[in-house]
Amino acid sequence: MSRRFRSALSAGLIALACLLVPFGALAAWAAYGLTDTGRYVTTMAPLAADPDVREAVAQTVGDDIVREVDQRLDVRVVRDSVAPFVHDAVRSFTRTRAFRTAWDTGNRVTHDAVLRALRRQDPAGDARQPVTVDFAPVTAQLKQQLAEEHVTFGAHIPVEHTAVPVLQAGEVDRLRKGFHVLEVAGLWLPVGAVVFAVCGIALAVHRRRAVAATALGTAVGGALLSLAVTVGRGLTLAGLPADAPHPAVGAVYDALTATLRTVSWLLLALGLVVALAAWLSRGPRLPRLARPRRGSAAPGPAPAPAPTRARA
Repeated sequence: MSRRFRSALSAGLIALACLLVPFGALAAWAAYGLTDTGRYVTTMAPLAADPDVREAVAQTVGDDIVREVDQRLDVRVVRDSVAPFVHDAVRSFTRTRAFRTAWDTGNRVTHDAVLRALRRQDPAGDARQPVTVDFAPVTAQLKQQLAEEHVTFGAHIPVEHTAVPVLQAGEVDRLRKGFHVLEVAGLWLPVGAVVFAVCGIALAVHRRRAVAATALGTAVGGALLSLAVTVGRGLTLAGLPADAPHPAVGAVYDALTATLRTVSWLLLALGLVVALAAWLSRGPRLPRLARPRRGSAAPGPAPAPAPTRARA
């Protein structure tokens, strides 16, 4: 194998490995970070104390309670006079330990339901059925809190085991296919990046330069991954409806992508450190001996020294 071909093949393998680094990190995060129920609940737990999330929960749940009371009770309720009390009670409930327990329970139940639907081996029977969750226990805790706060009509809030859809049937089928692809990509993309990098360095004519190039490519991949997370946050918030709680959605996005941002900064730092170490490990360059030009006579032997008077 010629040196030129080895250099070209090594450069191609290293470039492919650096290209797979951000995609492998993203696939591994989506396939193994978001699919662990315990890790997901632990990640979402601090959001129960986030002011934006609590305000969004207070507004959403309060509006639903007032709407249900208007529809189910025979007594005519003046919305403008009752709604502030209901929202204040729900806002007060979000500061209690019961809300944090309900928050963790709701996230766990929802995550389990979605995972069961995505990992189901025989989706033909429920292809047209949405993923539903029963939030009756959460409603019962909220009703008890409203009753303790002496809110008007708080004790009349209906607690029914109603199936609340969290994913539509069409979304389940589409997400199931993408989920299986992520499971495969999350395993083989990082492995492929490591294998291509090792092969590229092994085939390189100058391995120290190959190590430095691989490290710099990894740092660039980490920077691109961090940029993709930032751009994805902006696109996610821009795609929301006007009445959606943008600060709360931003807090949820930041919590879910915290691990991905950490991985991107680690790739950037590790790549720069390895590249700097490879550059500093260069040995001192030895001076090259001057070669005689072509056509010039070779230098003859040095003349013998003249005999001194003492030696003569």
